[in-house]
Amino acid sequence: MAKTKATAQDFLSKMKLPEQETEATAPIAAAPANVEPRRTAGRTGLKHIGGYFDRDTVEKVAILRARLDLDNSQLIKRAIDELYSREGAARKFGDR
Repeated sequence: MAKTKATAQDFLSKMKLPEQETEATAPIAAAPANVEPRRTAGRTGLKHIGGYFDRDTVEKVAILRARLDLDNSQLIKRAIDELYSREGAARKFGDR
């Protein structure tokens, strides 16, 4: 006697309880998921710069982020730009 291949539907139908068999099963419509479009530019071509800071410095960064409404990358860029321009000005005037 040849065995037939068992399918998932066969398994599920055998698992139903008698009271479940009398209920009509309607397919459940799934709501479409809100999928965010992928950023195409993203971080391509950018370089990550990070560091390890003590609690006081981390707190200062958090306060500046909140006050200036910037993310970490924007805040670091702004700080580097300001420091760079200050150093450039100091060299022009012979202070360094």
